[in-house]
Amino acid sequence: MEILTPKDLKNKFKDPWIAPYNKVITMVDEDLVEIVEIHPCISGSEWVVYQYKRSSELVLKSKRDGNKHTFIVKKGKTDLKLKPSFAAAGIEEVFVENDEVKVVHAGLAGAGVGAAMCRGMAEGVKRVELYDVGGGSKLGKAAVITPLMEKIVIGIDDTDTKDEGATWTLANNVGNKLNQMGFEYIDHVIVQLYPHNPNKTQNCVAVALVFAVKPGEKDKLIKEAVELLKKSTLSDKTAIAILEGLKIPENLRKYSEAAKKSMISVEEAEKLANTIGIQLIEVTGSQGKIGALAALGLYNDLKEAVKVYNE
Repeated sequence: MEILTPKDLKNKFKDPWIAPYNKVITMVDEDLVEIVEIHPCISGSEWVVYQYKRSSELVLKSKRDGNKHTFIVKKGKTDLKLKPSFAAAGIEEVFVENDEVKVVHAGLAGAGVGAAMCRGMAEGVKRVELYDVGGGSKLGKAAVITPLMEKIVIGIDDTDTKDEGATWTLANNVGNKLNQMGFEYIDHVIVQLYPHNPNKTQNCVAVALVFAVKPGEKDKLIKEAVELLKKSTLSDKTAIAILEGLKIPENLRKYSEAAKKSMISVEEAEKLANTIGIQLIEVTGSQGKIGALAALGLYNDLKEAVKVYNE
């Protein structure tokens, strides 16, 4: 076994058949870990998503969005029964200790190159434990060690007026500014709300911004987000909602679905948020709490998030 940093790997392996991953992020919530990887290819990452879910019982969910693929995995260890084509690559072990996450990847042939060197060269990786290099017909195997991060989702609503503004673009600009401050901006999700709401400005959508943060930095992220919104919002009704961790409570999902199909009151939003422990923050007013909370319940279901009901 060799222990190598991304820089060490790049210096040691300059082969034309190695394509470094762009980034690896790992977020932990109790017994679950979400792994976000930015693949060097665009649709080529679909192969990884398919194979990992097929090959490893540790992988509970897998999905791809462009060249970003995401795995929800459980901590533990399993014996991979790798088989060319049918089960060519997977995750063998997920281990969390102190402020680090260790994920052991293994794969046959080119999948082994991805498991070891390609991931090991990515931004966000602290080091790898390289067991087998892979390539050709050989097994490749490595433990990729990354910093432990936490997931924070910020729901945002009511930032524009009937005369000007756009919540989805303002939210994205806020996300980019927070990213420049050192918070990892992972995703931006538009959630369609009740289209016949008489209080809407026009399209009636809320936005969820997804971040990975270092332990202890949640409050700083929220404070900065509020300050940025205060400076930029055009509305006196702007509010945000905060979801921590990887799990979405079932009653939050149901609330979000209801907010797409009917009117919801501020009082109903506040009652649910209090019940499930979600923080609601008035940036300039309370009306935005309804949509901000609704954005959280569907941020991980993109197709449902954008659906329009009651046409």
